[in-house]
Amino acid sequence: MAKSDVTCFVLLSTVLFIANADDLTVTGKVFFDIKIAEKDVGRIVIALFANAAPKTVENFATLAAGTKGYGYEGTIFHRVIEGFMIQAGDFTNRDGSGSESIYGGMFADEKFQLKHSGPGWVSMANKGKDTNGSQFFITTVETPWLDDRHVVFGKVIEGMDVVRAIETVPTNSTDGPTSVCLIARSGTIPVDKPFALVE
Repeated sequence: MAKSDVTCFVLLSTVLFIANADDLTVTGKVFFDIKIAEKDVGRIVIALFANAAPKTVENFATLAAGTKGYGYEGTIFHRVIEGFMIQAGDFTNRDGSGSESIYGGMFADEKFQLKHSGPGWVSMANKGKDTNGSQFFITTVETPWLDDRHVVFGKVIEGMDVVRAIETVPTNSTDGPTSVCLIARSGTIPVDKPFALVE
């Protein structure tokens, strides 16, 4: 390999690393206090990556904060598939049939740069291209078949044990939990200075 080729390769690798580091910069956090069958089971804290998906993060954080008079507090995890993911966010109908964003209706997909590379990634549920609303899911395993189809915008950084507790709740024939998995409280946690997530 020629010296110029080596230099180009190093520069390209550096650029790619920096781009990925920017995408994993934590710009905010959201919390969910969870009850299962009316029992407190703990808090989930999600790091948000606004550099990767600013519009998606704004939608999610606003719904978590409930500043528009509606949002995630008081809603349920309506779909649970062990060894795959847990899904929530339908504040409209609470059964998975509703999904409305703060922008009114659905909004378009942003970048697909972040991947579903393991447990704890937070991604938008949708009904196809450009149909993002309020519903989201948290992976419990690596799910590469969802890459480039669902926008990843966050990562669980505390409370993965709570995610696992929801994941193992018995379900019915339509993947609905037989015990209510409630987001009893939700809100945002300020980040004074953005920082890079270290996996």
